[in-house]
Amino acid sequence: MKKTITINLGGMVFNIDDDAYTLLRDYLQAVGKHYAREETSSEILEDIEARMAELFRERMTGAKQVITRTDTEEVVSIMGYPEDFAAEEGPDESYYHRRSRSRRIYRDPDNSVLGGVCGGMGAYFNLDPLIFRILFLILFFGAGTGLILYIILWIVVPEAKTTAQKLEMRGESVNVSNIGRKVKEEFNHVREKMNL
Repeated sequence: MKKTITINLGGMVFNIDDDAYTLLRDYLQAVGKHYAREETSSEILEDIEARMAELFRERMTGAKQVITRTDTEEVVSIMGYPEDFAAEEGPDESYYHRRSRSRRIYRDPDNSVLGGVCGGMGAYFNLDPLIFRILFLILFFGAGTGLILYIILWIVVPEAKTTAQKLEMRGESVNVSNIGRKVKEEFNHVREKMNL
């Protein structure tokens, strides 16, 4: 018989056994120490917790209601430790290695003119969104279907709201290092816009 604890992780409530809680707490403390000097540390930690909550939710079933140490070890191995990524990733990381991961299509709110459909398709296919904008204009004036197709995609394709979704859209791994990097990039982008 093991003691269970109820936790709130990324806005989701979980029952977690004592061993798993200790591992999770130590992991989040290590990640927190790694990003402690960053201006965006609280946003980075919120996004990391949200991604971990998604991974834990995937492991929950009707019969299984408690997160175990094995579940926590699996999630930690997926997320990785920031120290590991700092050593192995760098400016020389190959383009193929970064882009060989699975992707999901989302609308890109950061690169949108109307609904972000072309920005999302550009990120998904690793092409300039201008190509898709021109293609929709050609379909609109040539065949008359461009606007209808765009509206359908606007309705059907979800918007990339979280950092994890924005990373998935570009085919990047959703791990501690990439979440931290993406949050810093977004923070710097907003800061640059505010200074203009």
